Amino acid sequence: MASAPWKRALLRVRLARLSPCLGLSRRLSGEAPRRFAALWGNGDFGRLGLGGLGSRFKPTVCPFFDSDPPVSIACGGAHTLFLTESGRVYASGLNNFGQLGRSSITNYVSEPIQVAGLPENIKQISAGYNHSAIVTGERLIYAASSISLTNYLLWSVSAEVQDSASNVNSLFFENVLSADGELLAWGDNSSGQLGLGKSAKRMVCSPTRVDCLAGIYIKMVALGSEHSVSLTDVGEALSWGASGSGRLGHDYKSGIFGFSISSSEHTPRLIKKLEGIKIKSIAAGMLHSACIDEKGTVFVFGARTTNKLGFGAGKNLRTPTVVQELPISEEVACGGYHTCVLTNGGELYTWGSNENGCLGLGCTEMIRTPENVKSPSLKSPISKVACGWKHTAVVSDGKIFTWGWGGANGTFFEEGHSSAGQLGHGDDLDCIVPKMVNFGSQVKALDVSCGFNHTGAILEHTC
Repeated sequence: MASAPWKRALLRVRLARLSPCLGLSRRLSGEAPRRFAALWGNGDFGRLGLGGLGSRFKPTVCPFFDSDPPVSIACGGAHTLFLTESGRVYASGLNNFGQLGRSSITNYVSEPIQVAGLPENIKQISAGYNHSAIVTGERLIYAASSISLTNYLLWSVSAEVQDSASNVNSLFFENVLSADGELLAWGDNSSGQLGLGKSAKRMVCSPTRVDCLAGIYIKMVALGSEHSVSLTDVGEALSWGASGSGRLGHDYKSGIFGFSISSSEHTPRLIKKLEGIKIKSIAAGMLHSACIDEKGTVFVFGARTTNKLGFGAGKNLRTPTVVQELPISEEVACGGYHTCVLTNGGELYTWGSNENGCLGLGCTEMIRTPENVKSPSLKSPISKVACGWKHTAVVSDGKIFTWGWGGANGTFFEEGHSSAGQLGHGDDLDCIVPKMVNFGSQVKALDVSCGFNHTGAILEHTC
């Protein structure tokens, strides 16, 4: 019969294998979680998930995830999604279209609530203006088998236990990798942006699997204002939802009187212009979309009526078009009317509408072609970029920098609550160059997301 210490070790192994939580051993040992979420900006409808409706001009820690720290955050129009270590998804903010995953009778929620009806193996969350989506990842299916325990001991088991376990011959677990890559969506479906087909309701208040993608492994999804773009594991780009301004890239032709024939796509449709090109990154903005292929080439499509995509004068781009003036690129983000690209060398290029200085170039004039953002404050390569309606945020060397609309110019009020503060600088002033957000010492930024006029980040204590 196994000794008491060995029984405890075996229990730890089983728990660690069966739980998707990356921080299981830390919680078993009683240590405080290292990761946490901080949010700032417009607090209307509780979108910050802080328990109130007030705006925050500086980053404020979300206090509701002590036992299950967040690993990812997605800021939408007026709502926010959180993905935790245990694989659960929480939501806060406006719920007028069911974007929080519950009946729209509940108009808003100021504290993060768990989204019910989701699988456990979630690898990505995305928030659009009034809709939400998740993508599942690979999962482990367990079956009985006799396997050498030594090969299954996890880092959460102490070295002393590992030595004790070396004399034990077998453990009755076997993991089989199962590829999912499923897409589930909910919220506003008035333009077909959930991809559920023409017969689906205009408002879907619970996570619903996009069945027409059965058998297709979805790698990631990007949600815009009223449209969605997804990427498969073989590099194919699909789009659906509102097609106005060419944001879906499907090349709708003009009608007999010269007017553009645009209609909504209610199910995911392959972007034919990109067929045969392996895509590795996608983004969706208010009226335009973008993607990057495996060679680092950037394609954009959508609204161009006021030169916001970087191609001089002309009509909207109905199909993906190469942006020639860029180095090899890794990541792209689309805002309200501006675009940001991160190169493989960690440099940032921006272009489009520059209202409130959202391009970070030290001016407010519209920029027609990509320009490199150079600032004395950005001393290290950039690892992450995010765009809001008229503001931008990046992660560089574990620090977050923001710029653009601060809220003072064009502030609107809802029940007395200001929309200001999305830059996190402690005021509501616009900023036309990158400026660091102060989180204090011994804190490292891992991720950042920009909503319409709020911002969220995942941070980690460094000691």
